Amino acid sequence: MAGLTRIEREEPTAPAVEVARRLLDHLLTSGRLRAGDRLPPERELVETFGVGRSAVREALKSLSLLGLLEIRQGDGTYVRAATSDLLPQVLEWGLMIGDHTMDELLEARACVEVDLAELAALRRTDNDLTALESHLARMRATHDDPDRYIVADLAFHRALAQASHNNALAGLQARLETLVAVWIKQNIRKPGEGKLAEHEAVLRAVAAKDAKGARAAMHAHMDSATRRLRAKLGRG
Repeated sequence: MAGLTRIEREEPTAPAVEVARRLLDHLLTSGRLRAGDRLPPERELVETFGVGRSAVREALKSLSLLGLLEIRQGDGTYVRAATSDLLPQVLEWGLMIGDHTMDELLEARACVEVDLAELAALRRTDNDLTALESHLARMRATHDDPDRYIVADLAFHRALAQASHNNALAGLQARLETLVAVWIKQNIRKPGEGKLAEHEAVLRAVAAKDAKGARAAMHAHMDSATRRLRAKLGRG
């Protein structure tokens, strides 16, 4: 691909991560690759970057997990549609799967969400509570529609972050959520009764201004959610 160069061996960054970064930069700046376009064959990328086949495969898998590329077995790798909102945040935070594993992202998200739930219980206003109740109602109403349910689920977590009245933590939650949400939307197709009950427990504690209870409820929800995602990843 025009504009791409070989990766120098003395660079300290892992080859797969550097390949992913170069591809991201190319997707953003060249204007040559658009949604639906097919990337060059794997062997061409190997020659272009001067790295091993395994590094290229790992880089492509990383960008696929982030929702930026679609790997079609036997047909090649394609640029996904509607990635413009995600790309700036990926670059800004450097949260590439090659740098930070999905397990690390899930762990970071859990820590932030638990703290946010505690703060929300301490600081929430009546308006905050109304917003949370509205999003939970949407989750109940869309339980049989995975796509709409996920939207309501993510909105609930964003409203909880706003109820903490800590903009720094809320901003961090939004960025972590963006990366995890891409994977969730691609892989989780059945909400399940357990997830709804977990959110209800969080809301009850926040409504009662029970900081300890909110923290415990969110911890239980994050533990359950992490186990579900790891199971989908085949990690148990």
